[in-house]
Amino acid sequence: MISNVVHPTAAFVDLQSYKPPIGPDPDSGEKELIPWSDSELNPKNRIDSLEEVLDPRWRIDGCTGLGTQFFTIPLFFKGNLAPMRVDTFIPELENCPANLRKLLGLSTAFHVKDARVARLGISKHILRTLEYWSSQNPEFEAVHNRLPFGSRILFENLAVNVRDIRIQIVRTHYLERQLLSCASLQGFWNIPAGDWPKTIDISQVHLCRQLHDSVSVVRVPGPEGSQTLVMKALTSFPKYLYHELKYLLTLPPHPNMISRPRHLVTKKCGFGGKTAVVGFTMTYHPAGTLRDILPFRRIHGTLHIADQLKWAIQLTSTMIHIRDHGRYYSDLRLDNILLSANDDLVLVDFEQRGVWCGFASPELNYLDYVFMLATYSTGDEAISEKYERLLQCHIPGYKVLLGSEYRNLENGFSIPWSGLDKSELEAAEVFMLGRVLWCIFEGQSCPEVAVWQSYQYDSDLEFPEYRETPPEIRDLIRLCTADGESIGGHNEGGVVRRGNQLVLKEGDGSEGPEVVQAEATRWWKRELQQAESFLETRLNGDGKGWTKQFGLSEALKMLESFQGTMNDSG
Repeated sequence: MISNVVHPTAAFVDLQSYKPPIGPDPDSGEKELIPWSDSELNPKNRIDSLEEVLDPRWRIDGCTGLGTQFFTIPLFFKGNLAPMRVDTFIPELENCPANLRKLLGLSTAFHVKDARVARLGISKHILRTLEYWSSQNPEFEAVHNRLPFGSRILFENLAVNVRDIRIQIVRTHYLERQLLSCASLQGFWNIPAGDWPKTIDISQVHLCRQLHDSVSVVRVPGPEGSQTLVMKALTSFPKYLYHELKYLLTLPPHPNMISRPRHLVTKKCGFGGKTAVVGFTMTYHPAGTLRDILPFRRIHGTLHIADQLKWAIQLTSTMIHIRDHGRYYSDLRLDNILLSANDDLVLVDFEQRGVWCGFASPELNYLDYVFMLATYSTGDEAISEKYERLLQCHIPGYKVLLGSEYRNLENGFSIPWSGLDKSELEAAEVFMLGRVLWCIFEGQSCPEVAVWQSYQYDSDLEFPEYRETPPEIRDLIRLCTADGESIGGHNEGGVVRRGNQLVLKEGDGSEGPEVVQAEATRWWKRELQQAESFLETRLNGDGKGWTKQFGLSEALKMLESFQGTMNDSG
């Protein structure tokens, strides 16, 4: 589905020979003749139980990887449970039997990533499997504590009977080889020794909860007792982790930015005797993200214009602070905006990977399309070569950003963002700001429902429709997004997710998979035509094509002016 619908590779699907990749969707209600040997009415095909396990030995905190990677936490260890990030992986959806896809709710696990996933059948089945498997491995705790960081518990198959599921432990020595020591990082950055956080071995850090794939809630010992913090760590491409660490250690603090790292979390690696940095700790803000807070307060009538204005001003001021120190912020979305205990905004996540398409300007999305088509296989070498040449024209040095090894690059590893000059960077930030302001003032989790992710409170309104936003703020949002919206046309046609189904955006939900695929292919062909036309203008026209006169400072002035008007009116 990702390559056929979500990514621009969908434009090159051969509709003449298209067949649904996994047959009739078990959630669609379609009837098909099933032999007795495969029927779920046959006792041999029934799952023994999906009830909660009494006195469980394991817990699931969430998942990622489009429903294939689960944050499984052992509860039976006698010693300290360190945040070793040993997750459980299951086969991809299309490799699972149809009856299990339905019984275990795998289609829901595809787009649900937070704690709600623990209620799904697949989570309960995983937990029962791990209960049985770990009970057969009395030395599992000792084995776990000797594993490389980020190792995997791999389910080779899914079966009705937990005893029939084959499991192996995959040791990620390749990941530990990419990790760097404190001395190596100091050699890269030349930061004064007094400005470095103190180090702590991972064995001294206690895992409390896995919030998502890169953030754990942990307890760390201190002189006045243990304290609750968050630990940032990545189980793939640690180059992004090190870039964020450098960013936070070298950027002057701001009251609405996450605190400087408290500790560098280290681990002795299995080969070469290297003690490497696997993560770092920061202040924990338990109130959570605006992604969930905004719709909750809107639904309960506690979302007030004074708070919305305060957050908007704090966010814009933070963006200006980052810009004024020669940096930029490339992942502005509600998932990365927390609230402090004082109800103030806190911006987090400085990996600089880029932002997903619902918040990115069309121009950035266009560069991203070209990058994907130049580096992902479409099955046609001529197509890859065409887009590789186009990518070289716009971002000649993009190959330096590829690979898994860390390099001391000033502005990170996002290929689309690396192709922008200073004025274009601010234009892209202004666009993201406009989308986030819409979410803040409409009380929504995101500007459009994503195919690959659902939230506890999915948006019931889509940008650029309005219900609650004051007219003055609507004008500001239009100024932030006007140029991009005139280019993009993202809201016309296409395919969307409703529940667990892919349907036509402008249909009634009864469309067959061939119709949905044809619309996805049509939409992407049109989108790529717009992208190529725009990028040609960028190369041949005046300037780079999307530099805005309206910037972050102008946005802040409008917000403060509106706040002053509100204060004057009482």
